[in-house]
Amino acid sequence: MDREHVKGMADKAKGAIKEGAGKLTGDKGLEAEGKMDKAKGSAHNAAGNVKDAVRDVADAAKK
Repeated sequence: MDREHVKGMADKAKGAIKEGAGKLTGDKGLEAEGKMDKAKGSAHNAAGNVKDAVRDVADAAKK
């Protein structure tokens, strides 16, 4: 697991907590912030997947 995947997981967890707290307290701003953090986490995961794919292609080309 690389740095992008770790960042993605952390942002998704943070976002889920914020979103849940926002729903619980009725704070729409906090809920929206949580959704944004979750989206940011998904973007980090996607970037990590791209890096993994590039690394796999480079490793295959070496063989």
